[in-house]
Amino acid sequence: MNTTTVGAHLEISKCAIGPYCQKPNTSSVSASTSRRHTPLSLNLRKIETKKCSTNNFACLASVNHGEGLTYKEAGVDIDAGSELVRRIAKMAPGIGGFGGLFPLGDSYLVAGTDGVGTKLKLAFETGIHDTIGIDLVAMSVNDIITSGAKPLFFLDYYATSHLDVDLAEKVIKGIVDGCQQSDCALLGGETAEMPDFYANGEYDLSGFAVGIVKKESVINGKNISVGDVLIGLPSSGVHSNGFSLVRRVLARSGLSLEDKLPGESVTLGEALMAPTVIYVKQVLSIISKGGIKGIAHITGGGFTDNIPRVFPQGLGARIYNNSWPVLPVFKWIQKAGNIEEAEMKRTFNMGIGMVLVASKEAAERILSEGETAYRIGEVINGDGVTYQ
Repeated sequence: MNTTTVGAHLEISKCAIGPYCQKPNTSSVSASTSRRHTPLSLNLRKIETKKCSTNNFACLASVNHGEGLTYKEAGVDIDAGSELVRRIAKMAPGIGGFGGLFPLGDSYLVAGTDGVGTKLKLAFETGIHDTIGIDLVAMSVNDIITSGAKPLFFLDYYATSHLDVDLAEKVIKGIVDGCQQSDCALLGGETAEMPDFYANGEYDLSGFAVGIVKKESVINGKNISVGDVLIGLPSSGVHSNGFSLVRRVLARSGLSLEDKLPGESVTLGEALMAPTVIYVKQVLSIISKGGIKGIAHITGGGFTDNIPRVFPQGLGARIYNNSWPVLPVFKWIQKAGNIEEAEMKRTFNMGIGMVLVASKEAAERILSEGETAYRIGEVINGDGVTYQ
């Protein structure tokens, strides 16, 4: 899954989607059981490309094993998503952040939405359903904290062709766990039962988070300057992006999800299904001590596309190679798929799930206070991301 979250600052764009998220009439194709529904104003656009036609990995193996795999070859075109974002920006000026900001008195409401993409396919294969809800919450709350917002509440959408109550309960339990980790309320959601729409035993998920931050405390990257330090917070693994490529690699490798990750004690299924880290409490604690100028959530697009999104024009990032431990799962993915280094860094988080842009003083404090964090680079004149 590649997702590009682009939020709009309403005081700049004055372009809200509308006062309510109205549901279309789907009576001709589905029966929908409503658990909870709350109207919500959002000014957020997410571009998502998914490749999930089958859960049979063998059918993906018809590739030339001598060629390096790419995300695009696996069915996800990051450039196409970026082009659509550019076109949307012409219609709704001001978009571009990880979350959408809505002014409310002396504060902003910050909203985010996401799914978990084709990681669901691995959940179906492994039978691990009780942590996929953590991934769902993480993808939205991690986006909105990049503005410095504290998550307030979360809503979920669970869709399936036939409602298996026991299975759904496991998924919702993960969502509850994710909300507890985020210190936010599971406020509402929707369960949709749509016969013939999904394969037997499969389901889809999406979620929506809303947080709040004082206007005077919003983190927007405007004060970032040359010499600021890039601090990386470690990921637990692949998180919830890049699984269309992961599934291609798995097919090429000839291994199954029950096989051990080469050189490790866990199975490939366990390594790949490790739930996304929820950074809310750690990041808000760091922010409260001052000196944080920008934050990038490393999702689809990796370092290459996500870090520059928080920079003012004319600034770029220099990433120090070998400045943090690359997790074994990424080394296996790259080797088994013969994937070029640049493709890895534009597809996966490579072991760093969140990047903070900090003043030198704040960076020294973070690194000296026992935080699990790494100095991974610096801000430079230029554009984009360079590696050295």
